[in-house]
Amino acid sequence: MNYITYYKEENEAVKERYNLVMGRVLEIAEGEDTVPERFREYFKEQAERLLLIKKLYDMSETGEYRNKTEEELKAINDMLHKEVRDNYEKSYLNPQYMMKNIGGEYGKYLLWLGFYIEGLTEAALSVKLEIIVLYTELFVEIYNLFETEDLSEKNLKDIQYWFRHDCSEILFDYTVADRDWNRDFATSIIMESDLSNTRYLYFYGANISRNEIETSRLLAGLPQDTIDDMARTYTNGYIEGFRVLGKDLSKKGVVQIVYVIGFERVIKAAIKQFEEIGLKPVILSTDYTGTSPNRQYAYDHRYLDAHLFDKCLKDRYIEIYRVAFEKYRDFIIPTAGPAVLEAFGQKPFEPADKPESLKYTDKQLKLKTEFDREYMEIVNKYINPEDRSFTIISYPVADIGEKYREIFNETIKLNNLDQNLYREIQTCIINALDEGEYVEIKGMNGNRTDLRVALKELKEPSKETLFENCLADVNIPLGEVFTTPKLKGTNGTLHVTQVFLYGLNYIDLELKFKDGCVAEYACKNYGDNDEANKSYIKENLLKGHETLPMGEFAIGTNTTAYAMIKRYDIEALMDILILEKTGPHFAVGDTCYKFDEDAKTYNPDGKEIIAKSNEFSDLRNTEPDKAYFNCHTDITIPYNELGSIDVVKKDGSQTAVIKDGRFVLKGTEKLNEAFEKLN
Repeated sequence: MNYITYYKEENEAVKERYNLVMGRVLEIAEGEDTVPERFREYFKEQAERLLLIKKLYDMSETGEYRNKTEEELKAINDMLHKEVRDNYEKSYLNPQYMMKNIGGEYGKYLLWLGFYIEGLTEAALSVKLEIIVLYTELFVEIYNLFETEDLSEKNLKDIQYWFRHDCSEILFDYTVADRDWNRDFATSIIMESDLSNTRYLYFYGANISRNEIETSRLLAGLPQDTIDDMARTYTNGYIEGFRVLGKDLSKKGVVQIVYVIGFERVIKAAIKQFEEIGLKPVILSTDYTGTSPNRQYAYDHRYLDAHLFDKCLKDRYIEIYRVAFEKYRDFIIPTAGPAVLEAFGQKPFEPADKPESLKYTDKQLKLKTEFDREYMEIVNKYINPEDRSFTIISYPVADIGEKYREIFNETIKLNNLDQNLYREIQTCIINALDEGEYVEIKGMNGNRTDLRVALKELKEPSKETLFENCLADVNIPLGEVFTTPKLKGTNGTLHVTQVFLYGLNYIDLELKFKDGCVAEYACKNYGDNDEANKSYIKENLLKGHETLPMGEFAIGTNTTAYAMIKRYDIEALMDILILEKTGPHFAVGDTCYKFDEDAKTYNPDGKEIIAKSNEFSDLRNTEPDKAYFNCHTDITIPYNELGSIDVVKKDGSQTAVIKDGRFVLKGTEKLNEAFEKLN
């Protein structure tokens, strides 16, 4: 059964509604004058967008869409994304333009409506007709309100609020139902398409840029053996993660695949390798991504439902998810966890903070945190953390520059470094760290870091360890040792001159810790505007929390990655996955062991890792609402800004691990070879 056959019956059930409502949309698109003049252009544009969605759905249902030429598909893709990509400054999807031309009384409601209509492409191409019908009927209902004397903000809000309250039962069901491996939209693209040319890229409906095209072409030119080896690194990392964590992969039957569009040849090979060990692939509609047509658009709409979101909706959403997860439990429980292929190299992004964009109040931010926690409780009920693992790997895309192919080849090597060598070196570092009461980290070359990280106490040093020896399993490439620090006694300043975290730039980022929690914070993204700088950090780094604990302290050992980054001058284009291996890093938020603290984990030398929880996650069984923060962001000090890392023992003696950006601990000297080659 393919996805078109799967949805046939339920699509037939709403086909009459579809034809009826689209007939009304056509009348609106042809230019009625029944709404006040200042709203006509907006409604006409949205009606035209819905007619384009109709065209996509009709062609997808019959199979016509995938039979079009690449030129035809590219033209459709341009039509789908030009509003956000090319015309955003003068678009009703832009909060500034909307509020200027429509005004705040109705603008936020029409902005919300336009955003969801803009996002119907995936539903059209994967033939989820009911989703299209629901939003199109909502559009017509709102249009009808604007035709009447009953138009008011209250009435408009009521329509949208109760749509979210009532229709989310259907919409969220589709989200969870994607875990049914019979709904194989993305898998069908990967397994059934001719991947030797770029035509298939347009089947997703996502914005297709130079990144996706050049990646696909590069992979198409590689021999199958190379593709299989890349896939094997990815799948072996997944399998090894279960082995290292002492979890039985044979109990599971499903792997959730997350990837970047353009890498289909690697994913296809990986799917075959997973199938060899009895794992079926599942790809959710949110699990494949392309290059954003406009990152400012996504940033502007990050709190789009701020005019609606309240406790009633939060509770309603959670109840819907509970029902949906139970309904699809037979597809969810076998899931072993995600296998993720990320990309780096996208151009840096510094968002404009527009006052016209909707934002959550402090109360709503708290509700969102509660929702995230309660949602994860549902997920963990059906996909037990004690039985699941993951892997994550990353490759560059074309935006990284003229030496893209060269950097791509270097990354393949980077993802396959000698694990035996690093295992021995990292064991030396761990042995030294395990002797410490705390670790002192100091910056240099303009870096103002002066930080003391407290360590837990080992009761049986011969059998226990504080730090995990991280090799190429769940987190590729290899190259770090990490622990959950003791919060009490962790004090001082963490500073980086510049860092990119999840695509956002932070200039002169400074966090001051008191007993392991962020007490003060600052940056210079908005010059001397302290209020704007603090707001930027609180919203994006602290995720709306008043404070966050230090959930991880780690020392990155991948000097090869550091040298590659410096050689090609691509630090601003890297992702956290690789950057965190290029110096010490400190995560704010949850520990690395969230929901998995009670499972026994061992290093290759047989020692049990005992530093997995902290003073917050210790509350997981008694006060679960205080245990987790549902975020974890790594902040790395690069070697060239690192003055020293010293292990301080109870008797006051010290062991140096790094001095002036170089490894000085006995047994780690080989890590400096990459620096020497770089020089």
